[in-house]
Amino acid sequence: MSGTARRPAVKAAVWYGPRDVRVLDTYVPPPGPGEVTIEVAYCGICGSDLHEYADGPHAIPVGEPHPESGVAAPLVLGHEFCGTVAETGSGVTRVAPGDRVAVEPHYRCGDCPRCRAGEYNICRHFGFAGLMGHGGLAERVTVPAYMLHRLPESVPLEQAAVFEPAAVALHAVRRAAVAPGETVAVVGLGPIGLLVTRLAARAGAGRIVAADPSPARRALARALGATDTVPAGDSCAAQVREATGGEGADVTFEAVGSEVALGTSLAATRRGGRVMFLGLAGTVSLDAFALVNNEQSILTSVGYRDAYPELIRMVAEEGVDLTGIVTSTIPLADVVRDGFEALLSGGEGQVKVLVRPV
Repeated sequence: MSGTARRPAVKAAVWYGPRDVRVLDTYVPPPGPGEVTIEVAYCGICGSDLHEYADGPHAIPVGEPHPESGVAAPLVLGHEFCGTVAETGSGVTRVAPGDRVAVEPHYRCGDCPRCRAGEYNICRHFGFAGLMGHGGLAERVTVPAYMLHRLPESVPLEQAAVFEPAAVALHAVRRAAVAPGETVAVVGLGPIGLLVTRLAARAGAGRIVAADPSPARRALARALGATDTVPAGDSCAAQVREATGGEGADVTFEAVGSEVALGTSLAATRRGGRVMFLGLAGTVSLDAFALVNNEQSILTSVGYRDAYPELIRMVAEEGVDLTGIVTSTIPLADVVRDGFEALLSGGEGQVKVLVRPV
């Protein structure tokens, strides 16, 4: 990271290449016009971070800087973060030093047709702090002020730490238009699938069937609102249909990112139903004949927009607890061993790992 040596050094987890993330001293530049420097309280490790660590780069810019961040690798990872405002640049009025904030890490240009339509999550220069620019796996980070949402005293930073994956889930539930009384299936119970389960229950789903190979994750899904759970596998779709009286789900969320899981999701969905494809996958094939004959719809969802205010209200006014997916909190110094490596090894019981930099 650029900056001046006269400013105090901070620790950060910097991506240099696959399996090469180093916790080292960096220098955070002072906030420029419209920017804010945050002292990070928590930063979650996302599946996208794991992909970059394991075999990236996938989204990380190498060589050519991202057009909105102006940053290329090596860069500081982490896009699921919250903290306290330390410094503000000129022109910043929405937050002040000492404010506790949640960070909505979408970069946006504000000028392209999608931004002008309010669909900033599909901006022409779409990107995330922590993937396309410096992120929150650090003691301090500087970001555009538009990313920040001030937190009321009734919203703990521990809740704000999971707002980013919760926003992904909320946007998907909204796009799928889950209606009260509908039957929902969730295939894949990572953090996003579990939060979809929680928010589908809040939306009034009458029955929620959650599928995953892990007994621990299925138990967690029940605690978050699933009415039925089934193990993933060859008979998964049949078991979802059995749990729904043979009809299939009104809407199924694919939260794995694989051709197999997409096929399972379609087979678990009723005629005329919807499949929300949330997982990140490459090329997939599907039975288009069956898709047309069943008049099913495949929807997709990326990121989120206008979700953070509702999440803040949900926690502050409804008392919704989103921290049920958090399975451990670790220091920044141990992020490679107890974070990236532990999650990649598939350690039983690990779902969402938070990193506490300070």
